[in-house]
This record gives sequence, structure tokens and C-alpha cells, in this order.
Amino acid sequence: MENLLLSFEVVFPLFALMSLGYLVKRLRMLQENTVRQMNNVVFRLFLPVLLFYNIYTTDISGSFNPFLTIFAAVSVLLSFLAAFLVVVLTEKENPKRGVMIQGIFRSNFIIFGIPVTISLFGQESAGIASLLIAVIIPMFNILSVVALEIFRGGKIRPGKILKGVVTNPLIIATVIALLVLFSNLRLPTLLEDLIADIGGIATLLALFLLGASFTFTEAHGRIRQLVTGVLGKLVVIPLVFLTASVLAGFRDAELVVLLALFGSPTAVSSFVMAQQMDGDSELAGQMVVWGSLLSVFTMFLWIFFLKQAALI
Repeated sequence: MENLLLSFEVVFPLFALMSLGYLVKRLRMLQENTVRQMNNVVFRLFLPVLLFYNIYTTDISGSFNPFLTIFAAVSVLLSFLAAFLVVVLTEKENPKRGVMIQGIFRSNFIIFGIPVTISLFGQESAGIASLLIAVIIPMFNILSVVALEIFRGGKIRPGKILKGVVTNPLIIATVIALLVLFSNLRLPTLLEDLIADIGGIATLLALFLLGASFTFTEAHGRIRQLVTGVLGKLVVIPLVFLTASVLAGFRDAELVVLLALFGSPTAVSSFVMAQQMDGDSELAGQMVVWGSLLSVFTMFLWIFFLKQAALI
């Protein structure tokens, strides 16, 4: 019963914030254009500041595990290859293929990873997730572009991909934070407090806006692809790679970070990327919406199972 309540306490804030965002949007207190603008501010300001603060305040000797980083990176690559193979064999339409591959392997790790880890293991564990983000986010971006370009029939441009990675605000914030951390520089207390306050807004606002972004439209002609994508993302991928994580010896905060990596829903940015690269953006949008909603329940079950098994 205790594990059941703890699992509920972890996922309820995620569900409540997304529900509040959706309700506010339905009551017309927010317009679609405002939601897009606020999402842009969160991506370019609040989330980078949050990442910077979490890394800046991290005890690098206790949080950085090279094996965890390598394991996570290899797992993401394997999940991409597995999704690629399955989708090519089961789906015939190219605009849907790239979207399904991206939807299955790419997770909303940055928004779900930090709050879930903190809820279970406290603020001091946030550095583990933040350091891993520096490696995983570029991989997500690069592999997504590769999948969508292949099935658009376009030419993959390494220079353009590299530019997109190095100009990503999350990557820039991570690099600056690591430079400050390794140089042992300390910011003035007043500035530290300001950064902490700004970063503290990030997760709450990101989840709120995720709910406000939900649009339930007719999925006619896409049901099979939608079910395949959501089940693959929320059930198959975490089942396979969490099993591998346990067998590899990961426990406690590190295992929770991997749970957030594998079990989080499809990233919101996958919808925008599908729009820009001639993918089936309608399918991409519905995978984000339904994946985000159902992830509340699947994440609850994964946490409960891991607690019952005394792995976290």
C-alpha cells in the first residue's frame, strides 16, 4: 500500500498540471498563439536555466557515472534501430514511417526526467538526469532528422544537423554549466538565488503548457499507427530497456533516470519537426497527446513495479 501511494504521489502532480493547462485552454483563458509563444520561452529560457542550475549545483564526483552515460546512449541508438526496422516492415506510407520511428524512440525526457527523479530521490539527484540530458538530447535531434529525411526522400545534411545541435539552448546551457562547474567558479549568492527561482518555474510551466497544447482531433485512418506508436513508446521500449538496465546493475536514482528516459511519452518537439520535414504532422500530434495522457498511468505502474521489486 505504501508503494502504491508513493507511486501516486509521483505522477499526480504531472497529471494535475497537464489537466490544469488543458482546462485553462478550454476556458479560452489562453489562445493557441499564446501557448506557442510561451512554449518557445520555456524552451529558450526556463528549461536552459533549470539545466544550468542543476548541473552547477551538482557534486560531479557523486553524480557522473560514465557507464550510465554510455549505457543510455547505446540504448537510445538501439531503440532507434529497432523502431526503424519494425516500422519499415509494418508501415507502407513514408510520411507516417518517419513520424512513427521518431514517436517510438524519442522521449520527453527533459520535462519528465527531472521531476520524477526529484520526487523519488530529492533535489540532489537532479544532477544525474541533467548530466545525461547533455548527451541524450543531441542524439534525439540527430536521429529524428535522419529518420524524417530518409522517408521524405531528401538529402541528409550533416552541417545543418550539427548547426541545429550546437545552437540548441539546452546544449548551450549544459556546456556553460559544465565549464563553470569544472572551473570551480562560484556565482554571487544573489545571482544563484535568481537562477534557482527562474529554473524553479521551468518544470511546472512546461507541464502546464503541455496540457494546454493538447488538441483532440479525429484520428481516422491513423488508428493502427497511433496504437503501434504509443504502445511501442510507453510499454515495449521501457519493458525491454528497463529489463536491460536492471540486468546491468542500475538501481535507485540511476534506474529512475533510465525509467524517465525510456518510459516518458513522445517529445512535443517531434510534432514541430514533423511539420517542418513533410511528415504526417497530424499523426505526430496525436502521438504526443495520447502518449502524454497515457504515460501518467504507465509511469505510475512502472514506478509501482520497481518499488515492489525493491529496485528503487
